[in-house]
Amino acid sequence: MTQNHPKLITDPYYDGVPEYMTEVYDWAYVDPKWVKALDRNIVVRILLFLNDQRLMKCYLDEIQPGMRVWQLAHVYGDLVRRAAQRVGPAGAFHLTDITPIQIEHGSKKLKDMDWAKVIRSDAAGFAGIGGDYQLICSFFLLHEVPDDKKYEIVNHMLAKLPVGGKAIFVDYHNPKKWQPIRYILKLVNHLLEPFANALWENEIQHYATDAAKFTWKKKTIFGGVYQCVVVEHAK
Repeated sequence: MTQNHPKLITDPYYDGVPEYMTEVYDWAYVDPKWVKALDRNIVVRILLFLNDQRLMKCYLDEIQPGMRVWQLAHVYGDLVRRAAQRVGPAGAFHLTDITPIQIEHGSKKLKDMDWAKVIRSDAAGFAGIGGDYQLICSFFLLHEVPDDKKYEIVNHMLAKLPVGGKAIFVDYHNPKKWQPIRYILKLVNHLLEPFANALWENEIQHYATDAAKFTWKKKTIFGGVYQCVVVEHAK
């Protein structure tokens, strides 16, 4: 699908959506019919090879009640709701996304939490609301964007990070050669995920212009299939 496709002109769900998303991820994140079918915990569990709870825990464990948290993109299943609940009414949970259908789904999940806001914004351009964020999370976003966008997103996240704040990246990694999932993902990346191989070849801090200003801690999960990187703006 390209930007001059009639659907993009007439359908509000495609208004303002980046071209790379309509061309590559229409079926996964833009078309409302597919999103309705995919936005389920069981789908997330299957796609993450039963590692969904471990990976979510990497993020959720960093949240303390009363924090100000920004999550860069909506995630299928109940993660955004769990994250907002952990923040609680003494804090603020802000969820951004660029696609109208993801805003719609995220808003429904968070509608009963006054401290949670869902804002339509590009991840690399969100100005923030109401002050600094103590925790900023990219959960399986980087592997879905082109390389130039990876640089923009990582650097914007770090620029928004106050002294003492943390950024967390949970995403794919370069699996060990003995890990059979490696060869499944090679095929998946070739057919469906053209931007994912970059995270096999580069550390996330490769995309940070001023990486040395921050402390980086990485752990890998499931034979290197996944990574959790916590970045701290140390004093």
